[in-house]
Amino acid sequence: MNEVHVAADAMLNGVFLLGAALIFVLLFRRLGLGAVLGYLVGGMLIGPQMLGLVGDADLILSFAEIGIILLLFLVGLELSPSRLWRMRRDIFALGSAQVIMCGLSLFALILWIMGFTWQAALVIGLPLGLSSTAQVLPLLQSKGRLKTEFGQKSFSILLFQDLSIVPLLTIVAALSRAPVEAGTPQGFQLVINAVIGIAILIAAGKFVLNPVLALVGRVSERELFVVAGLFAVCASAALMEYLGLSPALGAFIAGVMLAESPYRHELEADVDPFRSILLGLFFLAVGMMLDLSVVAANPLLIIGLAALLVTVKAGIIYILARLFGLGNSPAFIMALLLSQGGEFGFVLFSEAERALLIEPAASSLFGAVITLSMATTPFLMILAGKVATKRTRSEAELDDPEASPVTSVIVVGHGRFGQTAAQIIQASGRDVTIIDIKPDQIDLSGEFGRKIFYGDGTRVDLLRRAGAAEASAILFCMDDRALDADALVPIQETFPKTKLFVRAYDRRQSLALQPARGVKIRREVLESSICLARDALESLDCDADKIDRVVEEYRRRDLERMRMQRESGDLHAGSHMSFGGEDSAHFDPRKVQG
Repeated sequence: MNEVHVAADAMLNGVFLLGAALIFVLLFRRLGLGAVLGYLVGGMLIGPQMLGLVGDADLILSFAEIGIILLLFLVGLELSPSRLWRMRRDIFALGSAQVIMCGLSLFALILWIMGFTWQAALVIGLPLGLSSTAQVLPLLQSKGRLKTEFGQKSFSILLFQDLSIVPLLTIVAALSRAPVEAGTPQGFQLVINAVIGIAILIAAGKFVLNPVLALVGRVSERELFVVAGLFAVCASAALMEYLGLSPALGAFIAGVMLAESPYRHELEADVDPFRSILLGLFFLAVGMMLDLSVVAANPLLIIGLAALLVTVKAGIIYILARLFGLGNSPAFIMALLLSQGGEFGFVLFSEAERALLIEPAASSLFGAVITLSMATTPFLMILAGKVATKRTRSEAELDDPEASPVTSVIVVGHGRFGQTAAQIIQASGRDVTIIDIKPDQIDLSGEFGRKIFYGDGTRVDLLRRAGAAEASAILFCMDDRALDADALVPIQETFPKTKLFVRAYDRRQSLALQPARGVKIRREVLESSICLARDALESLDCDADKIDRVVEEYRRRDLERMRMQRESGDLHAGSHMSFGGEDSAHFDPRKVQG
């Protein structure tokens, strides 16, 4: 009977937890305040200090922390070495400057205002320097802001903040006053264990996990990808736990080692639902554990600290954004967008409490400060839209592709390249839906009678609204030099009957797009360069047949070089195939059949 009662209690707790999540997340989403705040408020309401519908928040929190581990695994999956290299300046320079400057500034202010020990002020101030990825990313993704200049820089900062969780957890562990359990590794031994653990995970990823995923791919059982993904997370986290390190570090490294796996998208899609549910459960538990008596006793202090947090972070981020090349309006928007505290603050406060560095009352106090700062973000973004008067048109005035009639062709990007492609297709009698992310370009095209819809045309959800499922072809004509196979493969998988055509900036981007099989790629200046060379040779009275043979041979060699570069991963491969180099292969146009 006891087992029956335990099961019944678990089911009843599940009803209250999921019911609170459903009601409050829907409500807060509807109000534009974000899901995280909905979870926190829902947790407070059903927790022991209000309605008391669910107890044992500590047990729920310890279980829900798996959501944090899964979140770091998914962050790792996004960090392929090639992507890190492209974004290296914004991630490691701008991101590190933001985390360090905001964290240390808030540490100094808390030390001065609150009179805490320097250790307590440090483990509170540094986490407050982080922003809410769970709140900011949906705001960036709405209407395609993620591809804007300030959106890319904001994403880079959030990425570095996610990376900084591991060293921040290490700082908390290093300052810990909690009694050390017998046999727990310390000091230099931890460093050695970290190196050993990372080496084991990298080797396991290369020689065990990738072959297993290839086998699963051949079997084509979708649920096995779920099992394989969760196995990778649990095994890597358990290894790091065994070595006395953070389980989150193990999950993060597991993600990084699979970032370039051809099965990354399947893993991401299969693990993400578990991450979403457990992360929501984590925020519910945090809401349940907030000491509302501390909040009720210090309402003015909490409001003042939240205002100070938002003001200090916004000021520092604005200055950094201007130093890193953003204009006044984008810098202002980015500063307000990232001015709140983040969800990882709750994680780090919890760890600091366990390490006996802060009192539970301080954890509740600053948890409330983070919650209140997160509530300001939607209102600050409304303010940003009104103050940023330099923008030519409000995004609210721009038409979403959902308003477009269903057409057979979608053209993404209406610059100098996309205009020509769209006009030729329209001249053939086919209807075209045109999408662009730049309001200025949309305004300019509108002056010439062109109807352009606004949005990020590389997003699957936006393409679906534009009718991509019914379209025969999608042409990606925008000047996006970061576009690669990772962006195209999900589109291929979602719309398998739609043919994809892509404009590539240069040879490097062409190679980055090659893994997306079946996509037609055209380098933007290749054909015009060939035409110009033909015109020049014709003006020099070169024989027409000879010109044709030379151009045909150039195309053949170019394709062969591309194949060699793709297979070797070396841009210098096949250099002997090009004309004009010291080691280039000899070519006699007279001996080549036309």
